[in-house]
Amino acid sequence: MKNTFGNAVSMTIFGESHGPAVGAVLDGLAAGLPVDEAAIAAAMDRRRARGDGLSTARTEADAVEFLSGVYNGRTTGTAVTLMIRNLNTRSGDYAKTADLLRPGHADYTAYAKYEGFQDARGGGHFSGRITAASVAAGTICETVLNSLGVKVYTHIAECAGVKDAPLSSAAGLVMPAPQPGHFALLDPAKEEPMQAAIRAAGGEGDSVGGILETVVTGLPAGIGEPWFDSVESELAHLMFAIPACKGIEFGAGFGFAALRGSEANDPFTMRGGEIATATNKNGGVNGGITNGMPLVFRTVLKPTPSIYKEQHTVDYISRQDAELQIRGRHDPCIVPRAAVVQNTLTAFGLLDLLTVRYGTLAQKHGLPQV
Repeated sequence: MKNTFGNAVSMTIFGESHGPAVGAVLDGLAAGLPVDEAAIAAAMDRRRARGDGLSTARTEADAVEFLSGVYNGRTTGTAVTLMIRNLNTRSGDYAKTADLLRPGHADYTAYAKYEGFQDARGGGHFSGRITAASVAAGTICETVLNSLGVKVYTHIAECAGVKDAPLSSAAGLVMPAPQPGHFALLDPAKEEPMQAAIRAAGGEGDSVGGILETVVTGLPAGIGEPWFDSVESELAHLMFAIPACKGIEFGAGFGFAALRGSEANDPFTMRGGEIATATNKNGGVNGGITNGMPLVFRTVLKPTPSIYKEQHTVDYISRQDAELQIRGRHDPCIVPRAAVVQNTLTAFGLLDLLTVRYGTLAQKHGLPQV
């Protein structure tokens, strides 16, 4: 199992859904960087469930404990180890159906890989619960990016068939800060119909999915590598670590299929004495490397596989067909909670790419001018 990602800055995740704790080790940060615990707490609050019919009834305090690498509110230059205790587990909800494979889950693939030794309670290491640790670690990275003038913003582009305002309508790419307890949206008026659609699906024992869109401003041109370590491949690798992610597109994405080259190309122009592009269909990346325009990408998240409708499955111990009625506490939609996961994983990935390019000193003293 590979639980570590990153080159100059790396993140290792650990823990299981119903184990004592989940956590992360963040290595490669310069000494003396601020660790904004208020920002971390706010990010954890955006990810946590509220037991309000829009997310799972499993609510956790999600208090982040630092075991190493942080002293007096700043990084020490050694590995930052953080832990989030699991305090509200109900493993008994899974006992009666432990031998039944849950459709859409990793039960069968985990059994095939780990030969029955995996911790299957609540999805174990495959659970979205693990993303709590990546949000805490990624928020530290986001704080560093903010100090360098790089801003990451993720909104719910679509959920349960309800669409947010398009990104182009956000004047000057000034994004509204997500408010506690509210969805990350460009148009707050879309929250009520989204919530209604989620509640309707949950009321039927079903679930819904959606699309998250991320925009990053302030990235200098020249970040990333061609071929295997391109900006797109590095971020795609991270986005597919979000358990429900099933697709990603950059810029115009799959819309390029309907365009001609004359429509798909972004003409270069001078703007305020700087090289820019007149349009941004390529999402701020050419040849795997940032071009200085806003980085834009979208992911699609499938409906939560844990639904309360009866489903056909297999008992993998007796190897017989069976019917499954899932119990326990589950999200009718994980899209609103996943927005901050995508945001903070993006921040981590970009800080790694920036550190590969400029080194750890740039984390403290700023990025060189291109």
